[in-house]
Amino acid sequence: MIDTQAIFNIKTETDFNTQALKVFQFQFKHNRVYRSFCDLLYKHPGDISHYKDIPFLPIEFFKSREILSSDDKIQQIFSSSGTTGSITSKHYVTDISVYESSFRTGFELAYGNIKNYVVLALLPSYLERDGSSLIYMVNDMIAESNQPESGFYLNNLSELTHTLTQLDKADKKILLIGVSFALLDLVEQHKFQLKNTIVMETGGMKGRRKELIREELHSILKKGFGVKQIHSEYGMTELLSQGYSKGNGIFDCPPWMKILTRDPEDALTIQNTGKTGGINVIDLANINSCAFIATQDLGRVKQDHTFEIIGRFDNSDIRGCNLMAL
Repeated sequence: MIDTQAIFNIKTETDFNTQALKVFQFQFKHNRVYRSFCDLLYKHPGDISHYKDIPFLPIEFFKSREILSSDDKIQQIFSSSGTTGSITSKHYVTDISVYESSFRTGFELAYGNIKNYVVLALLPSYLERDGSSLIYMVNDMIAESNQPESGFYLNNLSELTHTLTQLDKADKKILLIGVSFALLDLVEQHKFQLKNTIVMETGGMKGRRKELIREELHSILKKGFGVKQIHSEYGMTELLSQGYSKGNGIFDCPPWMKILTRDPEDALTIQNTGKTGGINVIDLANINSCAFIATQDLGRVKQDHTFEIIGRFDNSDIRGCNLMAL
């Protein structure tokens, strides 16, 4: 078994490489889908000494297979949002405490103790369906904050405006976390001059509005909320860890998560730092599913290991991974 505590205690690049290789060996042995993928690529633990050489499973497999590295009972199934009739991703979680450790520790490393914040959540599209890993995380943050004003807001924007304004004036530290279209709805109906509030968008218009580029979205939100920066959260159904941006769309990861980019025309080639390519994620909290995932996002990794998301692949399938249609 993998020592989860060792994963959350990673401090150095050497620590990360050691734990990544251990997780790879474990998942190669116990994850049938991932093992088949590695066999097709002729990539085996004995051949690999660095995490950059570990195979990355195309994220589409979470739509068509049960990606599991454990025979333990499934405690939670997280599912992605999707249009009517579309196939959604499913992440089968056999140990929900690992997810809780990941998002609690990750947030604390980025922002400090959640108990210092009132958490106001404006996530209507997520609340309106079952199986959202984001709702699970934010619900825990609301409970852990232990602040009576913390809570979810669906369509009651006037109540949220009153609460947010009063708390901000009272010098309370506030985390307002919301899906992009709902935050836009809020600033179109009300204007703010916030001094003590972190405004964090989780991305996505969910079909409710025209998609905007990040700079345009953040410009509107900064003006509407009267803040200098808009923060962002980078997460997805298939992951159990999050990256956070404190402004300008530049994200940082917790020590057990790493972003690499692959050549857009050759999915098996990892690029040098600074080049735009397909985002590959190593999320070592994904111990019991798959920790090595090739996403559909396009991005760039900087010299200091921060990263930015530039867009998504135009086509629905990741180019260069056609062998995964098996």
